[in-house]
Amino acid sequence: MGVPTGRVDTIADIVEHYAAIIRELPRPPIVMGHSFGGLIAQLLLDRRLGAAAVGVHPAPVKGVLKLPLSTLRSGYSILHNPANRHRAVPFTAEDFRYAFGNTLTRAESDAAWERHAVPGAGHVLFEGSFANLDPNAATEIDRKRADRAPLLITAGGADHVIPPSLAASLANLYRSSTAITGYREFPGRSHFVGGEPGWEEEADAALEWAVEAANEFSPTVVSEAPRH
Repeated sequence: MGVPTGRVDTIADIVEHYAAIIRELPRPPIVMGHSFGGLIAQLLLDRRLGAAAVGVHPAPVKGVLKLPLSTLRSGYSILHNPANRHRAVPFTAEDFRYAFGNTLTRAESDAAWERHAVPGAGHVLFEGSFANLDPNAATEIDRKRADRAPLLITAGGADHVIPPSLAASLANLYRSSTAITGYREFPGRSHFVGGEPGWEEEADAALEWAVEAANEFSPTVVSEAPRH
């Protein structure tokens, strides 16, 4: 899941963009998102949209109080300047190296930065980072909701942006609900989930979990998981 193009620059707008698409589908889909996309997936599930969801190293919803130092460092180049709230802010090669390329060689990280790094909407990062201080935060959910579809949270053992301690705290936030919440950690994986060698292992595990959970929650939603 990526952020749509156009003038969509708030979390609420992004969620509504995808909600409108899902409402037009003939049956509930499996929703997957990485990082802030994982946050959007959680918010869609809270709206009862989707047969199951996977947050791949996801940003947390409101209510997770843990803020590891590595997470702070990963976003510091954007969050240290309040003016960045209204800008599209680029990552430098050094920023990318720490946040995404920490399991790659320097040459591999720099090449990935050249190919993949684009300026991101600062407003979204500020919204998510300071949600616990906002009484009307767009990232607030009903953590006790029992009728939501199954949710899997994945984490990478070498992830600097969403380290396992943060992902586990997020999964624990849902423990007050009787709905299915899974958690799985992948040792040695960074936040560059789709770009690291061996990414297929995590992708296959997430899809297999989601298909099985979706069919338990709503039989016949998905019949078979495609293989890599």
